[in-house]
Amino acid sequence: MLNISGLKEGFVLDHIQAGRSMDIYFKLGLDKLDCQVAIIKNARSSKMGRKDIIKIDLVNVDVLGYIDHRITINIIKDGKIVEKKDVKMPKKITNVIHCKNPRCITSIEQELPHIFYLADEEKEVYRCQYCDEKYSL
Repeated sequence: MLNISGLKEGFVLDHIQAGRSMDIYFKLGLDKLDCQVAIIKNARSSKMGRKDIIKIDLVNVDVLGYIDHRITINIIKDGKIVEKKDVKMPKKITNVIHCKNPRCITSIEQELPHIFYLADEEKEVYRCQYCDEKYSL
């Protein structure tokens, strides 16, 4: 049985689709942060069969909701789970994805933030705030 020491304070990202933890690791920018991260890949799960888990000191919930809104966040304080949160797709995300439309103002004005809004939650479609370019998950 695999045993990873508990977290005193932080977050446990649970119910990550098996094999997606490294994608989440890089999209959250965890490789650039100076914080503790534990990644468990292909853990057994009665609910999902197999799943990935990430234990971390901090997390950007909006980015996480964009990446996979089925993830559960367990909030840890004093070594115990004090709250469980379901993640939702954010209505707006900034500088997480970039517009690929060469005519978009963000292609010319490099300092503009890349802002996307949730256009269709059912189909998981975001659109650029400036040019309305479609971005699907």
